Amino acid sequence: MSRNSREGNSDTMAGTDTPETQSTIRKYPEIRVKARTVKPGHAEAEALVSPDPIGFLGGVDPDTGLVIENGHPLQGQCVAGRVLVFPTGKGSTVGSYTLYRLARNGLAPAAIVNAEADPVVAVGAIIAEIPMVDQVDVARIHTGDWVRVRDEQVTIIRGGTP
Repeated sequence: MSRNSREGNSDTMAGTDTPETQSTIRKYPEIRVKARTVKPGHAEAEALVSPDPIGFLGGVDPDTGLVIENGHPLQGQCVAGRVLVFPTGKGSTVGSYTLYRLARNGLAPAAIVNAEADPVVAVGAIIAEIPMVDQVDVARIHTGDWVRVRDEQVTIIRGGTP
């Protein structure tokens, strides 16, 4: 379940040095990274991570939210309500409209995190009002992590829901 809802340049663990918070740190370490804002906004949800680029036209079904590209690492996975993390976009400019259709159908990702924004995905995020950032080392985020995007601040919580 995602939450749409605003936080510099650090890579830190949350908490203090008390024994109580140290156990929390080990269970749910927070990693904070500064990103470049493509589409401002706030969202948080479980991450769905692809090591490969995503093309929305023909790659994601706007009526189901499922990744349908044959052979894609996320084939069969649903992007709806997840923080979708992938290196960059690929494919047709109609992919922007596919993102918009996903949003109109209530199946859009809660947010998008990229290593490098592709213009097609950026336009799609803007018209669909999906928070989006780039210039993030996406290899640091794993499927199942809880990811919070607040404009340029990305917080990664290992192991899921905080």
